[in-house]
Amino acid sequence: MNKTASVITVSDRSFRREREDLSGPAVAQMLRDAGFTIKSTQVLPDDQKQISSALRLCADRDHVSLAVTTGGTGVAKRDLTPEATMAICDKIIPGVAEVMRSEGLKKTPMSPLSRAVCGIRGSTLILNLPGSPSGAVESLSAVMPLLQHAIELLAGNTEH
Repeated sequence: MNKTASVITVSDRSFRREREDLSGPAVAQMLRDAGFTIKSTQVLPDDQKQISSALRLCADRDHVSLAVTTGGTGVAKRDLTPEATMAICDKIIPGVAEVMRSEGLKKTPMSPLSRAVCGIRGSTLILNLPGSPSGAVESLSAVMPLLQHAIELLAGNTEH
């Protein structure tokens, strides 16, 4: 099975190098620990077109099995990662994001403010995670078994 991933951090301040990106490296390490090969990591500003373009390239050019974003999922004016993701996905998988929000609610009452989505483009699974390192890691941990199963199905392994 192709267990490759790309990690995209979405943060104006990290893009401008005003703040160190801690969530992207934490997510990439967690994916490596789960057996993924990280094909790329990048930091982008909160710009819908740039986020959509990067996700499109992950799926269409790089053919990663998983593209993960961290950041830009809240309710602030510049939080546009979910819109960028939905704009390029063939299918949305609402249950995955629901699990992340439900699990997050155990740690913070602000969890329902996350607008993170999960979807599919071609055979690439795309997942939005929160921008905080702890929120990103906790959210990814909560759905990792679901992601692994979805990736197998997208790769054509439908016999279980």
